[in-house]
Order: sequence, then structure tokens, then C-alpha cells
Amino acid sequence: MTGREVGVLILDTRFPRIPGDVGHPGTFEFPVLYERIRGASPRRAVRETDPSLLAPFREGARALVRRGAAAITTTCGFLVPFQDALAEAAGVPVLTSSLLLVPLVTRLCGPGRTVGILTIERRSLTPAHLAAAGIGPATPIAVGGMEDAGAGLFARQILDDEPELDVDVCRAEHRVAARRLVAEHPEIAAIVLECANMPPYRADVQAVTGRPVWDLTDLVRLVHAGL
Repeated sequence: MTGREVGVLILDTRFPRIPGDVGHPGTFEFPVLYERIRGASPRRAVRETDPSLLAPFREGARALVRRGAAAITTTCGFLVPFQDALAEAAGVPVLTSSLLLVPLVTRLCGPGRTVGILTIERRSLTPAHLAAAGIGPATPIAVGGMEDAGAGLFARQILDDEPELDVDVCRAEHRVAARRLVAEHPEIAAIVLECANMPPYRADVQAVTGRPVWDLTDLVRLVHAGL
């Protein structure tokens, strides 16, 4: 134990987590601790924002701190409504979602520039999620979803927690969704990937949009650098 471990509150899933995914043990170049939250399915976290999940996530955060975590993240950006409660419970820096980056990226891009958000399911991303991340009604954002990119395989395999992941198809769908997002909103200056399973496809999003792209792994590395 180095005292600089990052703890990861991981959903209770079976779908494959590939390198780059926040839940893959090889994604980060520093020690990471994992705490699986039993019963926390992707559907409960994304589509239901189930408030009963707060208690086990709070206890999971405390367990990670007892194990030596100096900061804590999660594997689902839709957990951002729990941000304040988990930070209070843990007593260490908590970063529930890459959506926390959006206010910063907005400032970096300058006035009149729009930040694109690519999310696993657009219809499930509510104003309450945005507000919990500090994204106000006046923040210039444009949101695109993966649920109707191509056949929607990426969203389905993650949200339905399927045992297989077709990486090539998922990669192609990210390219489709990203192209569509900037075609519909050419004023987008940068993109934030909401889903913690999206970082493996960041290069694809960059390639087809020509925009800077950030995700949760960037925020985790930023926080870890200060520990």
C-alpha cells in the first residue's frame, strides 16, 4: 500500500471490461482498489437512478477508505446524483462521473463554445444529473446518445449486462454517434464521454470529430496526481 491508491466503486456486472474501461485492472498505471456493489446493475444506476443504491455505495466508499483509498471514483457516470453524499461519507476526494469535467471544459473552450456530451443513453440523462455535476441551464452543451447509434449494440450490451462485448461493432457505433453529434452541432468545441465504459473508444471519437475529447480516466489521473 502506497497511500496513493484510487478506489473504484464498481457496478455488479458481468459484461467484459476491456483495457481503458475504468473497471479494467490494467487501465491505470498506479494502484487501484475495487469494491463491487452487489445488486447495483447498470439498469438500476442508469435508467432508474435508484435512490436505494445510495446506502450500499456509501458503505462501499467507506470500505475503500478503510482499505487505504486516498480518492474514489465509480464505473457509472449516472451515479453523479450521489456525488455530495459519497464525498461526505468518504472524507476523501470523490469523482463519481466524468460529467464533473463539463464545467471545466466549458471554461477552457471559452464563451460561446459548446461542449458535447456523448452518453450511453440520452433519454436517461436528466437535468437532475446535469445539475448534480454543476452543469446549469445556461451551460452550452449538446448531448448525443449511444442507444440509437447503428444497432445500439454498445448500449444494449452494457445496460442489459450481456456476457459478451463486440468491440469492433462498439467501436463503429462510437464513430457513428460522434459524427452525428458534431454534424448536428458543428459549434461543438470539445467532447466529454459520460460513460466509464467509453474511454477505450476515445481515439475513435477524436478521429472522426477532430475535437479534443476527455473522459473519466483523465479526471482520475488528474486527481491521483495530487494525492
